[in-house]
Amino acid sequence: MTKKIGIVTGGGDCPGLNAVIRAIVKAGALYGWECLGIHGGFDGLLTPVRAMPLAIKDMDGLLIRGGTILGTANSGQFSAKTGRGELRQVPKKIMNQAKANFDKLALSALVAIGGDGTLTIAQQMFEMGVPVVGVPKTIDNDLDATQTTFGFDTAVACAVDALDRLHSTAQSHNRVMVLEVMGRYAGWIAAYAGLAGGADVILIPEIKFNYDAIQKKIKARETEGKHFTIVIVAEGATLEGQGFITSSKTKGDREVRLGGIGHMVAMEIETLTKKETRCVVLGHLQRGGQPTQWDRQLCTRFGVHAFQMIAKKQFGYMVALKKNGMMGPVTLSEAINKLRLVDPDGELVMTARALGISFGDEPKS
Repeated sequence: MTKKIGIVTGGGDCPGLNAVIRAIVKAGALYGWECLGIHGGFDGLLTPVRAMPLAIKDMDGLLIRGGTILGTANSGQFSAKTGRGELRQVPKKIMNQAKANFDKLALSALVAIGGDGTLTIAQQMFEMGVPVVGVPKTIDNDLDATQTTFGFDTAVACAVDALDRLHSTAQSHNRVMVLEVMGRYAGWIAAYAGLAGGADVILIPEIKFNYDAIQKKIKARETEGKHFTIVIVAEGATLEGQGFITSSKTKGDREVRLGGIGHMVAMEIETLTKKETRCVVLGHLQRGGQPTQWDRQLCTRFGVHAFQMIAKKQFGYMVALKKNGMMGPVTLSEAINKLRLVDPDGELVMTARALGISFGDEPKS
C-alpha cells in the first residue's frame, strides 16, 4: 500500500511555505511516498475534508513563490493560543473528528508547518495518536528550539529595503521617519533590520522605552549637523509603565491584534522635537513576496529533513536548525511556548549601542 503524507500550513502566511511543501513532496516521491495537501489549515481536516493531491509536476515554480498553495489560517476551530503563555485546548470533539478524517485519508504521517500556535496544535494531535512532524515557521524568529525560523530573513530584507528608501526622503526633508515592523514579543526583525539599515533608534519589546531618551538622541544628531533621524519600532514595543498598543480590543479565540505604536511614537516625537515626523507601517508586506536565497535553502533543508524523520518514524518532533548549523530533531513539547527573545545585554544590542544607536532607554553604564 502506498504511504501518504499529509501536509498542513498554519498560522500567518510567510515566504518559504511553498518551498517547504516542494521539498517534502520531491523527497518523498523518490521513495514512493505520496503527499496530500490539507487546505485552509487544520480546519481542512474537519468534515467536509478539504484536501488535494500534491504531485511532482505541481511543484514547478514553488521554490520562489510566496504564500502557500494550501492556504492557511490563524483563527477558527483550531486556535490553541490566545496570548503569551495562554493555552487553549482544542475541544476533544474537534480533535476526534480531525483524527477520524486523518485515518479515512489513509495518511501515514502529518507535517505541520507553522509557529508556536500551529505546533501547539500539532502536539495536541500527537497526544491524540496522530503521527506528527513539525517544521518551524515564523517571521518573528521567536521559537527558542531552533537557531532560526524560515521567513525571518525575508522579512528582515523587506524592512532593510524600506529603511534604505526612507533614508533618502528623511534626509531630503530633514524629517524624522518612523518605520513600524512586526514583532509581537520578540524584536528580532527590528533589531536586525535596524542594524543593517542604519537606524538611529531601535525600539523592541524586550527593552522598555521612554521619550526622553529618544528626544535626547534626536537632539544629539541635530547638534552634529544631522537633521534627520530614522526610527524603527517593533509592533510589540512598549513605553515604560504601559502595555501593548492594539488596533482591536477583541481577543476572541486568538491573540489581540496589535497596531498603532508607530503612529503614536511619531506623533509624540513631533510634539516634543517640533520636527516633522512621518510613520510608515510595513505590515503584511513583510509576509509577502519571494523568499530570499537564505530562506529558500533553509526551507528546502527543513522539508527534506522532515521527510527523513517521517521515514524513521520519528514522530512528535520538530525539525530544528542546531547551533552546529546542522538539522536535527527536538520534541514538540520542547519547541512550544518557549520564546526566543532578544537579549538586552547580548552581543546584538551591544553592537548597536557601540555605534551610538539608541534603544529608547538609558543604557547601563
